[in-house]
Amino acid sequence: MDIDLDGEKLKSLQISSLDEGEEEDEAHKDDVEYEVSDEDDDEEDRVPMTLGFVEKPKNPWSLVRQYFPSKAGGTPAWLDPVNLPSQKSCLCDFCGEPLQFLLQVYAPLPEESTFHRTLYIFMCPSMACLLRDQHEQWKRHPETPSRSVKVFRCQLPLVNSFYSCEAPAEDGTEQPLTAGAMLCNWCGTWKGDKICSSCRSARYCSAKHQTAHWRSTNSSHKIFCRQLDTSGKESESAASNSLWPEYEIINEDESEFDEEMSIDYGSSSSLIPKSRTDGSFGKLQTYFKGHGDNRSWASFQERISLAPDQVLRYSSSAQAKPLWPVSSGRPSKVDIPKCNYCGGTRGFEFQVLPQLLYFFHVKDGEDSLDWATIVVYTCENSCNGGVGYKEEFAWVQLASQSHL
Repeated sequence: MDIDLDGEKLKSLQISSLDEGEEEDEAHKDDVEYEVSDEDDDEEDRVPMTLGFVEKPKNPWSLVRQYFPSKAGGTPAWLDPVNLPSQKSCLCDFCGEPLQFLLQVYAPLPEESTFHRTLYIFMCPSMACLLRDQHEQWKRHPETPSRSVKVFRCQLPLVNSFYSCEAPAEDGTEQPLTAGAMLCNWCGTWKGDKICSSCRSARYCSAKHQTAHWRSTNSSHKIFCRQLDTSGKESESAASNSLWPEYEIINEDESEFDEEMSIDYGSSSSLIPKSRTDGSFGKLQTYFKGHGDNRSWASFQERISLAPDQVLRYSSSAQAKPLWPVSSGRPSKVDIPKCNYCGGTRGFEFQVLPQLLYFFHVKDGEDSLDWATIVVYTCENSCNGGVGYKEEFAWVQLASQSHL
């Protein structure tokens, strides 16, 4: 999903806090509420939007890092394969477990320093941690923020030590210029800086993943400890069977669906266009009907109905703003922190929709993940220098405030 960028960022929205017992609620009461006008709605309709859809890759090699993929589930294709996020940044700040890879979006910018640019989202698969995250995200600019959803931005110039300056060969033969860091044998995600003391070959990002690999019933390291490949090659697959299914993300302009609907179906109000109906999206229709509220829901339904299997919405227009499924749980301008590295303003770049949970086969349960949308805000300057992976900001809106 290579996204062409040419515009500005998000205008802010404002509501009252989720937990009226929290001290931060008082600060919200002093703010002026942002009213969504008809003019804003009409303006949003004119905003060019890129939609992301997931599908099983035709060629598995297309998802490796030297092909600069956009992908969801499985393991990340690290743009900078050496200087990975480490220490606390790769852990859930509530349960301490390593975060799980959700998706990545390849979104280069015109500047030379951002010739290659990828954004990554990681999150804890525990809904209990996400609920705690909800309360924490309302604390305005704490010195040490606690999150279960984290976003990282990585960018490289055309000339770099990892990839050729030429476009990669479209036949699977392209190879990176250098090897990447050794990754955890269990999750295949984070740097494996801990080594099994017995075989001195298996590597792990944490003691918890080493224990999980040792106790696994499907690929127990206890059984295969002495049989591991000791060549030192980068791990090709993760041993964990709890990662989300892997998909390629492909993109289409939303305007194409506007044209399709107007030509083929006239004024049809069907949530699922006939051209995309295959029986698998009935659950999505039920989901949307059960999670709507007032004006936000009406606007959300109208836009999503054009392509209900979309999992991602991306726009670089000056008028771009998120599409909020529910009216509660929106951030105000002051809720979005400044860039940690340059102090510049962060703006809306893309959002993830709850349809992704359907494709990840997340089943309903007491601790099953559920969200209305995940909105990603990034440094408007896409500042360069410093660490290889700069942490950005995600605002999570839950599908139902009854969770809180």
